[in-house]
Amino acid sequence: MAGLAGADVREAGESGAGWVPIGGGVLCPLARTQYAALATMRWQAFRNGLHSTRGALEAAASGLNYLLYGFMALGITAGLGGGAYYMASKGQWLVMPVLLWALFAMWQMMPLVMAASQQQFDLNGLLRFPMGFAPFFVLHVVFGLIDSSTIFGALGCFGIWAGVTLADPGLFGWAAAAMAVFAVFNLLLSRAVFAWFDRWLGQRKTREVMSVLFFAVLLGLQFLNPALREKKHPKQVTERQRATLLRNLAWAETAQSWLPPGLGIATLERADGGQPAAALGYLSLLGLYGLGAGLLLSVRLRAEHRGENLSDASAVRGTERRANGVSARESAGGLAALGGSGPIGAMIEKDARTMIRSLPLLYAIGAPLLMVLVLASLLHGTRFSHGGAFPVALPLCIAYAALGFTQLIYNNLGTEGAGIQLLFLSPTPMRTVLLAKNIFHAMLFVLVALTAGVLTVLRLGAPSAPWLAATAAWLVFALPAHLTVGNILSLTMPHRVNLSRVGRHLGGQAIALFSMLVQLGILAVGAATVGLCLLFGDLWLATPVLLALAVVTFIVWLRVLANADAMANRHRDELLAALVKTD
Repeated sequence: MAGLAGADVREAGESGAGWVPIGGGVLCPLARTQYAALATMRWQAFRNGLHSTRGALEAAASGLNYLLYGFMALGITAGLGGGAYYMASKGQWLVMPVLLWALFAMWQMMPLVMAASQQQFDLNGLLRFPMGFAPFFVLHVVFGLIDSSTIFGALGCFGIWAGVTLADPGLFGWAAAAMAVFAVFNLLLSRAVFAWFDRWLGQRKTREVMSVLFFAVLLGLQFLNPALREKKHPKQVTERQRATLLRNLAWAETAQSWLPPGLGIATLERADGGQPAAALGYLSLLGLYGLGAGLLLSVRLRAEHRGENLSDASAVRGTERRANGVSARESAGGLAALGGSGPIGAMIEKDARTMIRSLPLLYAIGAPLLMVLVLASLLHGTRFSHGGAFPVALPLCIAYAALGFTQLIYNNLGTEGAGIQLLFLSPTPMRTVLLAKNIFHAMLFVLVALTAGVLTVLRLGAPSAPWLAATAAWLVFALPAHLTVGNILSLTMPHRVNLSRVGRHLGGQAIALFSMLVQLGILAVGAATVGLCLLFGDLWLATPVLLALAVVTFIVWLRVLANADAMANRHRDELLAALVKTD
């Protein structure tokens, strides 16, 4: 990192101005040296990481993730490109904004949906060096180029450009300019939204407000759904209602035409109609939206550049103090409610307090539940809610709701942070610590599964008794399997979880890939068991088979738990290095 400060000294000496720092221009000598130093540092860190087993696994997992994202992005690119080609060749410019609205929604929602599981490189540590604001801003934008949402969005823009160009080669330049400006706007806006979202989670009051809003939306969708799903016979729609609907649609079309997706298509429509001046005007308006998104991002980054660091605020320190050790007065009252005063009760209370005060953890658990409600509501009133594919809906919704436990079960020591040192110094065995965490996570797992099941049943109706029994047996099998693999990964591949900053945990892709494979494997075992029983014509056989598998996974979980102390001692250095490091 010496190169980050070296340019400042050289340039100051050559200019004869003493030790006055160089200006923070984007391409000034100091900035160029800092870019090179940061790139060298990241490359050396990558090369050095390959020398360890964990580093090699991280590199392989990252490559596999990008490969999977690439295949998915190619599918989206082909779909958007085909749609753009058809609409442009038919001159259906009025419908074409749907493509850009879909791309816009995906680009902006993916960072928030994946915030609880994706890794983010924290650039605020670079502010310890003489870095100007302009290079700091550029680095934030450049690091956003490797996000999965940016890759998906950029390929989607390329697909739309290719489709329009194939339909009308004369729009080659206009389509390239419109898609480039639209992509820049989305990139800056997604970084700004993520930065402000991260900032709001850095303060306790705003975390509490966002928690209330999140659960209000979760419940509000349930109350609004009957009204949105109300069916009306076509004869009941009067001419007045039809006219009102048409006026609303016309108003919506006018409003969206002045928003970024509408402006992008308006540019192409005017260019196709031989109105270059109007097309340039719409393109300029789209550029103003991009400028506004950049200003919104710069306001947030300017505060961080001037020294604001909400992760070190008193509220966060209070959260970490409570996470690493509950006071005697609080512990006595809380443990009395739990019915015990031993280390298991203390660890359960500590983890409960930690999760309640950390919106990222609540968000990780609540977001899949919200999606379960949305999916069940979408299926409500369709043919899927009257037989057909519904028997599979209950286990699938419950399995999807369990995705939020990746950061808890598969990294159950991540919230300890520097407190891991106290766990090694205390007389409490590590197997007792993991047992307490497993009990707490099991209670949460059952609660979330029941909630997802109730929401699904309320929206789609109750399944038959064999399906209900098979689903319950699969849960009994899946829980100890998740806990077993989670304990192993927590001791061998731990990473620290930041309790207040979204996506700022210092983990990697390997544990995320392993957890995904384990979840798919557990789901595949349940699906294969049910499929074979259906093949033999008796679904009731799935229940005893899954319960027998549950006994096996429970025994394996006990064996892993018994060896937890030996495993923790073997990996003590890795645990301390991964969890004690600062953000």
